[in-house]
Amino acid sequence: MSLYAVTYTYVTDEARLAEIRPEHRAFLGSLADEGIVLLSGPTAGDGPGDALILLRAGSAEDARSALDRDPFQVNSLVTNVSVAEWNPVLGAWRTGALAGEL
Repeated sequence: MSLYAVTYTYVTDEARLAEIRPEHRAFLGSLADEGIVLLSGPTAGDGPGDALILLRAGSAEDARSALDRDPFQVNSLVTNVSVAEWNPVLGAWRTGALAGEL
């Protein structure tokens, strides 16, 4: 398994995002419980902006398909999904709890 950094770009409809957010977080929480999602959260900025999701998958396609049922995607609240394999080489994570899993 490899690590993937997934970036979402959201629509500007903050009311709709707020409405669906509990379902979105529950979905990502279930993937976290399965060990697929390692970290997830919005990036700072004005407006709805973007989010970063760090996950474990066998391929970029697997990473993308793991998120296909995300309520934000199902409800067309994500305008762009970017997936990049990530290979951490320095830092506490690299030498800490995740070291044996990378």
